[in-house]
Amino acid sequence: MCGRYALGVRMRFIRNRMQEQGLQVDDAPPDDSIRETYNFAPGYNGAIYRADSPNEEQHHRHQQLSNTNPSSPENEQEPRPVNDIPKSNSSNNASANPHYKLQSMKWGLIPSWTKRSPDYGSLMRTINCRDDSLVEDRGMWTSMKRKKRCVVICQGFYEWLKKGPGGKEKVPHFVKRKDGDLMFFAGLWDCVSFGDSEEPLFTYTIITTSSNPYLKFLHDRMPVILEPGSEAMKTWLDPTRTTWSKELQSVLKPYEGELECYAVSKEVGKVGNNSPDFMVPVASKENKNNIANFFANAKEKNEPASAEKPISTKEPKVEDDEREQRPTKDDEWSEDHAPKPVSAVKRGHDEQGPAEGEDMDDQKRLRLEEHTPSPQKARQLSPSPSKQQTVPSGRKTRSATHNQKTPRKTDSKKASDGSQRITKFFGK
Repeated sequence: MCGRYALGVRMRFIRNRMQEQGLQVDDAPPDDSIRETYNFAPGYNGAIYRADSPNEEQHHRHQQLSNTNPSSPENEQEPRPVNDIPKSNSSNNASANPHYKLQSMKWGLIPSWTKRSPDYGSLMRTINCRDDSLVEDRGMWTSMKRKKRCVVICQGFYEWLKKGPGGKEKVPHFVKRKDGDLMFFAGLWDCVSFGDSEEPLFTYTIITTSSNPYLKFLHDRMPVILEPGSEAMKTWLDPTRTTWSKELQSVLKPYEGELECYAVSKEVGKVGNNSPDFMVPVASKENKNNIANFFANAKEKNEPASAEKPISTKEPKVEDDEREQRPTKDDEWSEDHAPKPVSAVKRGHDEQGPAEGEDMDDQKRLRLEEHTPSPQKARQLSPSPSKQQTVPSGRKTRSATHNQKTPRKTDSKKASDGSQRITKFFGK
């Protein structure tokens, strides 16, 4: 199935690109003869590549005369079967050196025997032609498949993937060549004239076949894609092949080259919408507004040019410098004269001073503890009730850190085990 494709290039570009690929293009219409759109729909004029068949103009003239006034005595002897039209002397030269051209045609084939222009519903029935309908030598496609074979040019085609319960949700996908080059479909064409029309109407259809494994998930049918300059394309466009054969039927098969398929904007589903974004993957456009880029852009907008770097909360690593030997000074207490940190060992001491091996750090630590005593040491620092001093008024003083009325029994034990109060130590 192929119900929509993309043709966003001009006829001039198509001609130049085909010549670069080694395809013979002897004639081409002006740019405005085709519908340049990224949402090409049935009824639009597209670009067709084909070979001129011998005596084609003469056949069209006979067909137009027979359709215009078939009962006229003048035309009773004129119409004859196509195969009975005599060939001119130049037919042999035309077969030896065929003439290939680009032509503008309307999508939706109208057979030559049609007497009036079909409506849109009837036209939609002939936008595609199944390859299996051409196997037998009968049916409406018989005369066309023998002598009116063509190639439809586009950039890629759209197909809708059915999702959800009952296939209600349809997600459009775009299929193109992996290399991004022009795509060529196998097609059939015909020509018809209506009433008093001076110019014949050229129309075409796209031949479809079974999907290849790559597109099987999307649809069970796909257009017959021909490789430019391949033997299959040469066989399909050969004007000397006027009889349907197995060679021609073998051309109609799933594409074996590399394709690329991805979801695109749902706006392509409405006929009349036109934008090159229809050929762009939806994921690519979403990546421009994803959350990572959103915060990155917001940071750039809000961060001033001279913004300071954030302060690290990680503690710096301290390394000892063996060359740094700073002695301790007892009469100064400041960070500038602080000793290097060493691992200390708690040791007991007597009334005569620090125990052996105890450095001056313990003395300073004890001084600091005197000003910020712990609850246990606060009890030691509080004076005994028996030694409470009396102010001149005769009122007894009370410890600021201890509100105990009776002495603890542990005080006598601590005095007898060789220890002493910290106030007595500093009193020396």
